[in-house]
Amino acid sequence: MDEKKSKVLIIGATGNLGYHLAEFSLKFSHPTFVLVRDSAFNDPVKVQKLQSLSNCGATLIKGSLEDEKSLLEAVKQVEVVICSIPSKHVLEQMVLVRVIKEAGCIKRFIPSEFGADPDRIQISDMDYNFYLRKAEIRRLVEAEGIPYTYISCNFLMSYLLPSLVQPGLKTPPRDKIRVFGDGNVKAVFVKEQDVAAFTICSMDDPRTLNKVLYLRPPGNVCSMNELVEIWESKIGKKLEKIYVSEDELLIKIKETPYPDNMQMIFIYSAFVKGDHTYFDIDSHSGAEGTQLFPNVKYATISEFLETLLEQASISE
Repeated sequence: MDEKKSKVLIIGATGNLGYHLAEFSLKFSHPTFVLVRDSAFNDPVKVQKLQSLSNCGATLIKGSLEDEKSLLEAVKQVEVVICSIPSKHVLEQMVLVRVIKEAGCIKRFIPSEFGADPDRIQISDMDYNFYLRKAEIRRLVEAEGIPYTYISCNFLMSYLLPSLVQPGLKTPPRDKIRVFGDGNVKAVFVKEQDVAAFTICSMDDPRTLNKVLYLRPPGNVCSMNELVEIWESKIGKKLEKIYVSEDELLIKIKETPYPDNMQMIFIYSAFVKGDHTYFDIDSHSGAEGTQLFPNVKYATISEFLETLLEQASISE
């Protein structure tokens, strides 16, 4: 592969996923620029991450989404912009979209999504506009005619999987487990590092231009009953399953104040409504990552649960 590697600007590189995006961008030999706000230098964890990226060859640029001038200067230096900021801040990308339009040099914009597809979810009346905000950014990007790829990776493995989808628990249960709905609806989990690898692979690829890149890796599309089965086989014992019906879950969501109920809302969306998997991927508007990039090695759910087992035996 001799073609020129696009220059990339990563916004949110001190975050969990953002750091891996910058890491893989460098690993795949892209000239990588990282937008850094002044306050980051007061946080020892962020400083360490930035130092590590800088040592690996990243160029740190001072700026933020609030400072349009610095943002424009940063965007003008690259061809691809990847934004990975917390979901509650996604509307702050409006300025970024305006700046990308003004700069006129961006061949691909990957906005901050990295979850379920906001245009496909069936819980829009109960998610406190979590997905509506992401959809709003999509419409803006499309209206401005900015070339894009949306990354729909569904759940990140660090979310819900460490407790085997048990709100309130930090580690998987060893005796009783709550199963939501009938336990047969499949959801998708992808490890943060793997989401980053697929994202970086997609950004220069013509097959993902103006499309949604869905991640549904074989071995990572799993129902709750299947999750329980995998865990049981690892710990060598059967768990008592307590089934929580759709109605019971909806009552619990209603009784729990926001934002404490968001975990249950995401569980309802994925494991009851099937928002990750109820639809087939339309090849005109989307593509599936593991099919496009079969060489990307990724962690499976079974492998992830194996590491939880090892951690548990270390701490015992």
